Amino acid sequence: MSMGNSRAITTNQQGVHDKLDELVVKYKNSENLRPIGAHTQAAFDEACHWLDGTFDSIILDSCCGVGESTATIAKNYPNHRVIGLDKSAQRVDKHQHYSAGTGNYRVIRADVNDFWRLVHQSNWQVDKHFLLYPNPYPKKTQVQKRWHGSAAMVDLMAITPNIEVRSNWLVYLMEFAQAAKHYGLQGSLTEISTAESITPFERKYRASQQTCWQLLCEAEEG
Repeated sequence: MSMGNSRAITTNQQGVHDKLDELVVKYKNSENLRPIGAHTQAAFDEACHWLDGTFDSIILDSCCGVGESTATIAKNYPNHRVIGLDKSAQRVDKHQHYSAGTGNYRVIRADVNDFWRLVHQSNWQVDKHFLLYPNPYPKKTQVQKRWHGSAAMVDLMAITPNIEVRSNWLVYLMEFAQAAKHYGLQGSLTEISTAESITPFERKYRASQQTCWQLLCEAEEG
C-alpha cells in the first residue's frame, strides 16, 4: 500500500459525548422550522423529474464529494436509482472524472439537511442511505454539527432504517449508533478490511495507515 499524508483526527473529546442523548431527545421532540433553500428545492425538483414519478428503489449517497462513491454504488446496485448529494458545486463539477457510464444515478448539488426533509415529506421509498466519511467535527464543542447531534437526525432517521456510515474516527460511529437507538435502530460496527476503497477519503486514510470503520444500521427486530 502506498503511503499517504492524511493527518489522524485530533480531539479533546474522550468517548461518546456526555450530552449526546439529551440532544437527540431534544431534536426528536422538536419541529424543524428552518425554511428550505431555493437551490435545494430546485435540486429536489430536478431529482423528481429524473425519477419520472416512480419514487421507490432509491439509494441516497449523501455528502458524496466528487461522486466516486455514487458511481461505484450505482454499479453495485444496477436495479436501483442512486442519487449522490453534496453542497459543493466545485466537488460536484469534478464528478465526470469518476463517471461509471451507467444511467441509474445522478450527482446533484444540494444542502442535504433540506433535501432529507423534502424526501421525508414526499415519502420516497429509500432502500439504503450511505454517509461516507462525513465531516467529524471532532472538537467536543462541535457535537451539534455532527448529523446525529443535530436537528437533521429526525429526517435522516425517517428516510430509511438501512444506513451505512463510514469514518476513520471510531467515536463518531459509536455516537451515531447510540443516537440511532432512540429511533429503534440497531448498529453493527466493524473495521473495513476489503481491498477496494469506495471514496477518495477512504483511499487517503488507509494509505496513511489509519483504520477505517463501517457502521451498518437496521431496524431492531421485535
